[in-house]
Amino acid sequence: MSNLQTAAQSSPLSDELDELMSGLNETPKRVSPKYFYDERGSQLFESICEQPEYYPTRTELKIMRTHIDEISSAVGTRVALIEYGSGASVKTRLLLEHLKDPAAYIPIDISGEFLASVARQLRSEFSELEILPVAADFTRKVRLPNPKIEPTRRVIYFPGSTIGNFSPDEARSLLGKMRAEAGDDGGLLIGADLVKSKAVLEAAYNDTAGVTAQFNLNLLEHLNALFDADFAPANFRHKAVYDDEHSRIEMRLISLKDQRITVADDEISIQAGEYLVTEHSHKFTLESFAKMAGSAGFEIQQTWTDPDELFSVQYFVAA
Repeated sequence: MSNLQTAAQSSPLSDELDELMSGLNETPKRVSPKYFYDERGSQLFESICEQPEYYPTRTELKIMRTHIDEISSAVGTRVALIEYGSGASVKTRLLLEHLKDPAAYIPIDISGEFLASVARQLRSEFSELEILPVAADFTRKVRLPNPKIEPTRRVIYFPGSTIGNFSPDEARSLLGKMRAEAGDDGGLLIGADLVKSKAVLEAAYNDTAGVTAQFNLNLLEHLNALFDADFAPANFRHKAVYDDEHSRIEMRLISLKDQRITVADDEISIQAGEYLVTEHSHKFTLESFAKMAGSAGFEIQQTWTDPDELFSVQYFVAA
């Protein structure tokens, strides 16, 4: 899981509906994780990050705190920091505090109201830094604002192992988009979750407080609001399972009964026990991730991990 912020609102709703219905007619049925992120979904994700079982956020933050001087040195001076799926920007605050004379911070996030609130907070904390929030779908073409100060380079920041939410082909495509936006002199600072025991992974996505379940079920409420659908969250149960073969967590919403669901002018049937796949979260080895990024035109420069190698923060430059 991650703060995947790919805006349903940022493209024509008819295209989004076609995509949704296509997924709902697959076997198993699929819904894009971009629908996690209405305002409540964004808030629930921040709560997930505080759950004791959910190691990625605290581990990544610990890596950042331990190695922040090396990380900021690798990123460089007077950069434009462009963050995909910025969320609450907790780790970003740490990075901005240690960067030398950053030219601008450009957070990109689907949840416009949430993004505006975070941007206001950051402006009060970093009054001399130009902050240029962009409410958009970062997987699509995004027109980025030009900072007042000419940056020495653009550095894409993509924490949280959000890259793991994409299929391998989609991830390579997104990394290629980042490479193009960063340019020949740019860089990529990215978080990548690492392969580990099934027990640790499944516990992280099935927290005992049930926050992840609320987050997953809220996706149905978001679909209802966007597409005039009539999903009943009470008729579904959250479950996350680890797929060893593909090295990924699969988030599911399992139907508790036979159902007929209306979505806009269409209708679908869901049988008891059938499930919707709402997210994949791929896990990597250091070697597999470097290879994937290399295929998109990046070259690894530095890697930082925690002592148990649960998670990694990696810095890439143009190959």
